Amino acid sequence: MNTPIEPRRFTLEPFDARRFADLCGQLDEHLRLIEQRLGIEIRNRGNQFELLGPPERTQSAEQLLRRLYREAKNSELSLDTVHLALHESDTEELTNPSAETSVALRTRKGMIRPRGANQQRYVKAMLEHDINFGIGPAGTGKTYLAVACAVDALEREQIRRILLVRPAVEAGEKLGFLPGDLAQKIDPYLRPLYDALYEMLGFEHVARLIEKQVIEVAPLAYMRGRTLSNSFIILDESQNTTMEQMKMFLTRIGFGSTAVITGDITQVDLPRGTRSGLTHVIDVLHEVPGISFTHFKPKDVVRHPLVQRIVEAYEHHDNRLHGKPDDLDNDDA
Repeated sequence: MNTPIEPRRFTLEPFDARRFADLCGQLDEHLRLIEQRLGIEIRNRGNQFELLGPPERTQSAEQLLRRLYREAKNSELSLDTVHLALHESDTEELTNPSAETSVALRTRKGMIRPRGANQQRYVKAMLEHDINFGIGPAGTGKTYLAVACAVDALEREQIRRILLVRPAVEAGEKLGFLPGDLAQKIDPYLRPLYDALYEMLGFEHVARLIEKQVIEVAPLAYMRGRTLSNSFIILDESQNTTMEQMKMFLTRIGFGSTAVITGDITQVDLPRGTRSGLTHVIDVLHEVPGISFTHFKPKDVVRHPLVQRIVEAYEHHDNRLHGKPDDLDNDDA
């Protein structure tokens, strides 16, 4: 006979009707999402809770509910907030008291806190190393957090300017048919970088910084022959660099600079037979001191929950197709 599981009981204090309603969400939608994602049952009478399920999951759920209740004191919770917080429910972060003193980045529009252990490691690596690689699927926050680190460094006057770079490679489309010069043609490909800057600094301030060349957004081809000192340089979509381009970019970095190279090796748009500079550099530099590599997994996706499932399904499919072990839980960070 199976031993009955003892319910986990706790009380959220001090009781605040507004915070409590915010925690539960409209028609308890926040609680239902936590139940669904953690595979537990949540019962409550007022601020007294009872959680039913495996002990490790109910413990994570209690820590999550307590954290969200604290956050509700200063900001309004949403389904997106709960979804992002749930990414930490499978890690030691929820039950680790030191998580409360985790790293945070300051921007003009507020503080940005990385979610989950992998994002924490990524941000700490960028603060401690001069060259950093963030590798993994779309939606894991690689580019957004890199821009946040750049803005934080600029606000603290640790650097004099920010450079945002992307290779001019078409994703199944031809840039030649677009009107304008190369800079105008590549501009739509740099839109995610602009959007992150606008969110953190505001549209008008970003426009002024671009006009003063404190922020420069450019295709990778414009980097040749330059030495970039006292700068924070982000190379986005680096899976679409060639081996020669990657070497060229890495050797542009001067004193007082930090470089972050982000990319997804499963979405290479280079011509068939051309090896990605990102896959090559992993082999070449993975043991070089002073360079950090952070590998993100589908479980780190912080977009809509379906995005995580889509990424996982593609990875399962590719593993079966190539006869690789189908285990997404192996940590190669």
